Amino acid sequence: MPHFLLFLATSIAITVAPGPDNLQVLARGIAQGRAAGFVAALGFAAGLTFHTTLATLGVAALLRSSPLAFEAIKLAGAAYLICIGIKALRSQGLAAAHERAPQPLLAVFRQSVLGNLMNPKVTLFFVVFLPQFVVPDGAQSVTLQMLELGVLFMLQTVVVFSLFGVAAGMIGGWLKRRPRVGVWLDRLAGATFIAIGIRVALRD
Repeated sequence: MPHFLLFLATSIAITVAPGPDNLQVLARGIAQGRAAGFVAALGFAAGLTFHTTLATLGVAALLRSSPLAFEAIKLAGAAYLICIGIKALRSQGLAAAHERAPQPLLAVFRQSVLGNLMNPKVTLFFVVFLPQFVVPDGAQSVTLQMLELGVLFMLQTVVVFSLFGVAAGMIGGWLKRRPRVGVWLDRLAGATFIAIGIRVALRD
């Protein structure tokens, strides 16, 4: 992989950029603590196996050549983001979340995996951007190169998202003592999710 460092730097930049996945990791860590934030990070990273498998098996090329298939994926992801936003707008803040029994870590992991599968930003990255770092006439096969790039992206995602989740868990206690701040953070996150969903749905 002659473009190893460039790919790694680009992957970290994409992972750090505000988006549905890292916002949910932060929200989970704030609401339930560091363990839940860390498990959410692992769930989102595990979901990347789906995108890596698609790219490795060549389905990415099929989606890229089929506007209808890609449009369906894009609209499904947009609908999912809007649903998350509406749910966040209706939330009563971190204080209400603290009063309810926290979700089991297995449920947190399962929801995070599903959230990653439905994230159109990740799908777009693997379908359009990932193949740009493959060397067709290199010593390794294209399939092996795609697999290596996908695994590298997963590993850096685990590191970055874990830092997000643990940091969010550390400030969660402070926010829980200020419930009104939690309400407005939920509203801000909800509006952000809805805006992202609408932008994804309208993007050409």
